[in-house]
Amino acid sequence: MAGGWSTDGAVQEQIDDSIEDAIARVRSQLPQGDSLLECEECAQPIPEARRQALPGVRLCVTCQREHDKQQAQFAGYNRRGSKDSQLR
Repeated sequence: MAGGWSTDGAVQEQIDDSIEDAIARVRSQLPQGDSLLECEECAQPIPEARRQALPGVRLCVTCQREHDKQQAQFAGYNRRGSKDSQLR
């Protein structure tokens, strides 16, 4: 049931858009190209098993973990569905 100016399914459309945006963001961050033999941040060797499991890897596990923590701090949210953006 729609209310006001919204159409039927508007909430589901916002959810779908949020998921599609998140998938696109994650896919854009996947490593591409040849794997490095050494981490580009700390110059430690990257194990062969990691290079085979994740083609295009550029960071060692320790540096990747730190990078992931930093990325999590900037996790976005659906601005299209935020009340703040609708009130402006």
